Formats: sequence, C-alpha cells, structure tokens
Amino acid sequence: MTTFQYEAMDSTGLEVKDTIEAESEAEAQTMIREKGFYVTQIREQQRRKKAVAAKQRADERRKTFTIGGVKSKQLTMFTRQLSTLQDAGLPILRSLRILEGQNKAGALRNALMDVIEDIESGNTLSEAMSKQPKAFDNLYCNMVKAGEAGGALEVILQRLAEFQEKAQSLKRKIVGAMIYPAAVISVAVGIVSFIMVYIIPKFKEIFEGFDLDLPIMTQMLISSSDWVSKYWYMIFVVPIAFWLFVKIVKKNSTGAFVCDWIALRIPLVGKILHMGTIARVTRTLGTLIASGVPILEGLIISRDTSGNAVFVRAFDNIYTAIREGETIAVPLKESRIVDDLVVNMVDVGEETGALDDMLYKVADVYDEEVEVRVEALVSLLEPIMVVVLGLIVGFIVISLFLPLVQLLNDLS
Repeated sequence: MTTFQYEAMDSTGLEVKDTIEAESEAEAQTMIREKGFYVTQIREQQRRKKAVAAKQRADERRKTFTIGGVKSKQLTMFTRQLSTLQDAGLPILRSLRILEGQNKAGALRNALMDVIEDIESGNTLSEAMSKQPKAFDNLYCNMVKAGEAGGALEVILQRLAEFQEKAQSLKRKIVGAMIYPAAVISVAVGIVSFIMVYIIPKFKEIFEGFDLDLPIMTQMLISSSDWVSKYWYMIFVVPIAFWLFVKIVKKNSTGAFVCDWIALRIPLVGKILHMGTIARVTRTLGTLIASGVPILEGLIISRDTSGNAVFVRAFDNIYTAIREGETIAVPLKESRIVDDLVVNMVDVGEETGALDDMLYKVADVYDEEVEVRVEALVSLLEPIMVVVLGLIVGFIVISLFLPLVQLLNDLS
C-alpha cells in the first residue's frame, strides 16, 4: 500500500487536508470521492518517494555476477579518466564515484564499489586497490602507492595511463597484423577439409568401379581422405590437446623454463617474442623507477610482468646480485637475456642518474623493432601461404587426374 497526501473540498466548500493509503493514485481518488470530497491536489507521500529513490540507487549499485578480470582496454580508459579528474583537483572519492557511475555493470564497476567502500572505511587508495587483484595488478597498486607517498598521484596516474596506452597500442598492431594470415589459413583448412571429406570419396567410388591400378600419389590422397573422414575431430582435438599439454608442463618451474626457452628460439617468431618481452620489462621498470618505487621492488614487479620463465630466472639472479652490492648492468650482462646495446644504455643510465629515461629509450627502440618485424613476418607469410596452398591443391589435382588419364588411355 502507498500513502498519498491530498487536498480536497467538502460539500460546504471547506478545505480538507489528509492522507490515505491505496494501491494507486486512481484508487486513492476514488476512495476520496466516496467520502464526499472533491480532490484538488494529490501526491505520493515524500518519504515514500525518497525510499523508492534510495532503493533504486541501491539496485543500481548492486554488484553483478562476472567471470574473469577487467579488460586491459577498459582499465586503460579508467586510468586516463581518473588521471584527468585528479589533475582537475577533484577529491579521490568523488572521482571514483563519478567513474563508477559511468562504467557499465561488470568486473571494473564491482571493483570500484569495493574500493570506494574501503576508502570510506579509512584505507588508502593503494590499499583498497590491492584487495582487487582481478582489476589492479601489483604494478598498478605499487605505482599508486608511490604516488600517494610522494603527493603526486595525478602525475603517477598519467604515467601509468601512458604506459598502458603504449602497451595496448603495440598489442593492437600485432593482433591487427595477424588477422589476415589467420583468416586465410582458417579458410584454407576449411576448404581442404571439405575436399577431403566430400569430394575425394566420390572419386574413390569411381576408381573402384573401374578397378584401376592407382598411382602412389592417388593412394596417399585417398588414405589421407579416409583418415580425415574417420577422425575429423582430431583437427580440433590435436591443437587443444597440445595447448593443454603446454599449460600443464608450464605449471612446473623447470617445464615453464624449457617451454619458454624453446619459444624464444623459434625462427622469426622467437625473436619477436624476445624483443617484445624486453620492451615490456624495460618500460615497466622505467615507469616504476620514475614513479619513486625502490629498485629492488621494481625488479620484482617487472619480473612478474615479463610472462617468460627465462626472464624470471634472470631477474632473480639480478635481484640477488643487487642486494649484494652490484649494479644492474653487470648481472644483466651475465644473464645474456639482452644484447650489449641494452646493457650499455643501462650502465650509462646508472652513471648519470637517468636510468628511467634510458629504460624508456630501450623500450621505444624495441617496440619499433617489434612492429617492423611483425610487418615483415606478415609480408613473408603471404607468399609462403600462396606457395603452400598451391602445392596442396596441385597435389590433389594431379593425384585425381592421373587415374583419369590412365582410364582414358585404357578405354582408347
């Protein structure tokens, strides 16, 4: 039942003010008229409206069920917007509430709700964010912590946004460059599979009908067609099984090291992976050092963002050497994970006190090199795909026509 406030006039013309409970405004007016009053004004009681509005706000702030973490593109946009709001001088709580309201229901909005609650309870921004690992990783939280300690949170957020934007840009370029080869390979696999499953068996029936002595090429083609027709699901099972096998092996530290070591030595692709990892690690370390994070803590965070067990082991050795009093350049050279250019630039950066700038330059150089190599790889893949597809189609055509030529000769 809803409570309504109304003003009315009785049969003598006197004004009456009262409240009445009803399911709706129309029902309330009917009940008032039955009392012999003429309604002049009616409205829902104000506290009821406030309660409804409060309930609506609570419903809007209710968390939604999500699977997975926050997308990097979404987090990058959030960081840039938060940096802009902080640079404008808004309080952090108000900035977070604004961004929470702008974001659609999802993992980031859920995380922001918890962050706002933790800050209202007395936690700092970095402490609140560290409780949301699905949204904010160690790199993010430590940079925010450094910004809070130095009183330059807006500057740190700006650097963090630039770091994320460059990483996102490089990833977008690589993915965009690989779309065309992936599409061509997928279509080619589909067409060849169709030929093997539906076309070759038709020719097999024709050859069996004439009892021909088939050439070796034709026998190989028919055997392949029989295998594909019988075990077509293996086309999907084998890649998935291989991926799961690698995942299981990488659960072990030794297995992860071996897999990543092999990946870095794959022709063409390995060099791109190696350079991309160097660019990511050096940019991460440079951003952390520029933000005021201690060098040892920065090494740990950079190690975790490398995503490669070979680099993880090398960074562990570098961390141990620095704790014993060494500079970064000496153990970095001994690790052999980077070339002399990187070692020399790091050495100069340590001597001049501009290590962060040198690391940024290394990252820029390797980012550009990765882009160039990816473009070259794509350009190389195009003629390779054409040649491979030509050989496959040529093998199928020749294998099918050799028995037909033999049949024509026999008939003539």
